Amino acid sequence: MISANNLVKLDFNNTEIAFRNKSDKDLEKAYWLFKMVSSNALIKIGTPLTNFALKVGLPIQGIIRSTIYKQFCGGESIEDCDRAIEELGQAKVTTILDYSVEGKGAEGSFDANCEEILRTVAYTNRNKHTSFCVFKPTGLGRFDLFAKMDAGEHLSSKEKAEFDRIYKRIDRICKACYDAGHRVLIDAEHSWVQDTIDDIAREMMERYNKNSVIVYNTYQLYRHDKWASLQADFAYAQNQNFYLGAKIVRGAYMEIERARAAEKGYPSPIQANKEACDRDYNQAIQFCLEHINRIGLVAGTHNEESSRLLAEEMIQRGISPRNEHIFFSQLLGMSDNLSFNLAEAGYNVAKYMPYGPVTAVMPYLFRRAQENTSVGGQTNRELELIQKEKERRRRLKS
Repeated sequence: MISANNLVKLDFNNTEIAFRNKSDKDLEKAYWLFKMVSSNALIKIGTPLTNFALKVGLPIQGIIRSTIYKQFCGGESIEDCDRAIEELGQAKVTTILDYSVEGKGAEGSFDANCEEILRTVAYTNRNKHTSFCVFKPTGLGRFDLFAKMDAGEHLSSKEKAEFDRIYKRIDRICKACYDAGHRVLIDAEHSWVQDTIDDIAREMMERYNKNSVIVYNTYQLYRHDKWASLQADFAYAQNQNFYLGAKIVRGAYMEIERARAAEKGYPSPIQANKEACDRDYNQAIQFCLEHINRIGLVAGTHNEESSRLLAEEMIQRGISPRNEHIFFSQLLGMSDNLSFNLAEAGYNVAKYMPYGPVTAVMPYLFRRAQENTSVGGQTNRELELIQKEKERRRRLKS
């Protein structure tokens, strides 16, 4: 029987647990990094300047590696991530290895990305601290071809063959996870390529989720239509007798989506306001819990209210914190107060750990920095918690 007393341990303000794997020096670096990220103007100016410096070969990789890269990435290779994975594992947090090198448009780069993702599947076989594999569909095929598919445009025979190769790469990864008994997350992308991704994800779930939840699609609930998509996909899964894998997030491309909608003259797919996004996200949590025997849920969120809602609802519904159908997930280097306190309270927690060569993952890092400045209060919350922990440690030493 699950007791409400389990909630006594869940305190998102407990900075001792949140930062116990960080030295004083690490904490100080994180503080100044979030200070920098909190400056919208600095990020807007710094991003193109850094891109330019890397392009012309200025020696700034060392600075990047010891600051933003160290905060948000595990290493340049899978093996480089060993130490970070082990540290998370010691704190009862699992890892999602995320090869964050984006496709360069050439078939060779897409094949190389596929092979690297398959290596993460093999690594997950031998490391008990990993919980999911993950891939970004446009890392396996040309973005413009996804967009053309979404728009319903005619494909040439060459393009059809190209899309068939993309489909086969995705299927190889999902089948490898199925054969190994590992879960795999299919990341969400921009709205004008997402329908095609959703169609493929649904086919993969129907193929590989007959006996358990292996493949998960991602639902970005900052879009006003994705709450309905989640319900429709579950109805289809029920009808076709397979498990639905649902990773629910708020979303990662809000400013780009709104700008494109305004430029192209179509209604924005983004929710009218934050309240509507929060409402749909929390409704999605409740819906998944109501059908948790047939849904695998990954709650990807840095929102404390949604995290607490899910934790409390699990207790109230008598669902074990260790239920394998439910994971909380945050990004490496962010919201450690959620990740480590949830794990300490007995919940399943997984951290996204991006990795790859410094220059190759810079697009990811720039996007992460820009997202931080656009999420109201997130960076300030990180700074508040770090400052609280610094003061706690000073008191202990005095």
